[in-house]
Amino acid sequence: MSTPTALSPEARGAATSRPRLAGRRILIVGAGTRACDDPDAPVGNGRAMAILAAREGATVACADIDLAAAQDTVARIASEGHRAVALAGDAADAAACAAMVDTSIAQLGGLDGVVLNVGIAAGAGLEGTTAELWDQTFAVNLRGHFLVARAALPKLPEGGALVFISSIAGMKPGSRLPAYDASKAGLFGLCRHVALEGARRGIRANVVVPGLIDTPLGRLASRGRPSRERTPVPLGRQGTAWEVAYATVFLLSNEASYITGQTLVVDGGLEALL
Repeated sequence: MSTPTALSPEARGAATSRPRLAGRRILIVGAGTRACDDPDAPVGNGRAMAILAAREGATVACADIDLAAAQDTVARIASEGHRAVALAGDAADAAACAAMVDTSIAQLGGLDGVVLNVGIAAGAGLEGTTAELWDQTFAVNLRGHFLVARAALPKLPEGGALVFISSIAGMKPGSRLPAYDASKAGLFGLCRHVALEGARRGIRANVVVPGLIDTPLGRLASRGRPSRERTPVPLGRQGTAWEVAYATVFLLSNEASYITGQTLVVDGGLEALL
């Protein structure tokens, strides 16, 4: 299953910007893109989110465990005439999670939105997933989200927003990675609680659920599981990181001012129609 070239300007990351995030300050955790040996490697979800948020008027703090990857994202944003800063941060480290929030506030002059786009996958089936691999996966994929949300929620103003990035694997079986599936499913419950607490102060929280997306990590997953490429997506193709980014920017913006505690699935119909 390929990604055709005849895509809309939005799907290709080439649409004219609409300043829906003008003046907003956004932290994106996981804003780098994994290095890839593919000479035609696509952009990753986090990088697309950061670039699109900047195009839409936001000042962006790009955090990643790989500082060089975050700096690359910042350089791309700067090349388009927008402002961003790079931060290093490990979502598995409690102190680092709080520091990413505090440093973003210090460098941006405040914080209006947070995107949590981090996740790792380890193990193979129940038998091939040790307790250590389970704990490591949950530390990044769920505990890290909790820690950043706990640090950020009291410091976001009314109208602020958090967006958690889950996965179709949290809704449908098939990845053969029980720790990944379970941790991504846990984000739905975490988001609902954050949304409930945030509602008292006019702060929203929602989940974006990507399906099969053509990213460097997606291509790596296909190498390990070639059947992934043959998944019968109703719309007939993989998505792009830009399509995930548009869903995320929408939920960060005032266009979604009456949406909270919800799940927005970006999967070409895979979850609902098959």
